[in-house]
This record gives sequence, structure tokens and C-alpha cells, in this order.
Amino acid sequence: ILKKTDAEEEMDHIWYWFAYSFLGYCLEKLFAAATRSSHRLRRCFVFLPLCPVYGFAMVTILLLGAEKLPGAWEQILLGMLAATAMQYAVHWGYERLFQVQFWDYSSTKCDVNGRICLPFSICWGILSMLAVRYVQPVLEGYAALLPGWAAALVVFLVTLDGILTARVLLTTHDIDALTPRTLLRSKRRRTA
Repeated sequence: ILKKTDAEEEMDHIWYWFAYSFLGYCLEKLFAAATRSSHRLRRCFVFLPLCPVYGFAMVTILLLGAEKLPGAWEQILLGMLAATAMQYAVHWGYERLFQVQFWDYSSTKCDVNGRICLPFSICWGILSMLAVRYVQPVLEGYAALLPGWAAALVVFLVTLDGILTARVLLTTHDIDALTPRTLLRSKRRRTA
């Protein structure tokens, strides 16, 4: 078996981040619908249907070698710890940079600063074990088929949408304002 170059592995991690961010977005939409959440939009970007905390968590778990762990319990434990740490860091970053909260677990038992909580940490562990065992092998096959230029395009689109998203959040400090309409309104106000 040929060993991948560092550049090929980096491209694969871009794809994994993108895929898990999209799958996380879908999971958030399902959860919002099932719980009849007041934040049904569950947006993280203005345009792209991505939830980056899932991408960052899963890439971290993969970089820590979750696939090489022998048992499900070890994968669950690694997933719980790594994903929960990443979730805390992402939440802290959103609060510090944009003064927003995409989630608040303060009403959930066993929470830490409303950023993380035990029930969702357990969910992270189970989801990450399932992803490592059943989703990741499929994604690896697809990632191998994708051309390098496509990864550059994804990075460009995510960066562009990230800049637009940051603009909206810095202006409004409101996660529900993450819509193209908000961007157009702020542009009209500047030109008027």
C-alpha cells in the first residue's frame, strides 16, 4: 500500500472537516426539529450548511488516532474527551470574538459555564465512535477520489463565507442574523 504524502493527508483532512461539518449541520437540524427548538435555523455560516464544531472535533479525534484504538469503549472515551474539549474551545472563541452563544447548556445538569455538559459529552463519545467505525471508512474512499483543486475551492468558499459570517456576527452579535438578507441590509446602510 502506498503511503500518502503530507499534502495528500492535509487535503484529506480538509475533506473530513467539510464532511463532518456538513453532517453536524444535518444532525443539528434534525435535533432542532425533534426538540422544537426556538433556533430552528441552526446556522453557523451565512451561506454554507456547515457546523464547524463537528468538523474540528472529528478531525481532532482522527488526528489523535481513534481508528487505531482496539475497542469501542476506548473510542467513545477519546471521542468524549477530545470533542468536549474542542466544543468548549469553540464556544469560548465565539464568545470572545463575536459575543455570541450558539448553544447554552446552563439549564442542563452537569454543565461547565454553559459551554459543555455531561449528557452531550456522552453523545459526542457515541457519535464519534460510530463515525470512526462506520462513516470514516466511506469518507476515506471518497476523499481519495477528489481532485486537489477541489480542496482549494472548498477552502476558498469556507474562508469567504467565514469572513461574511464574521462581519454579520461582529455587527449584530446575533446568531439568528446569519442570513444573506442581513448582509444586504448592512451593505445598503453603508452606501446610504
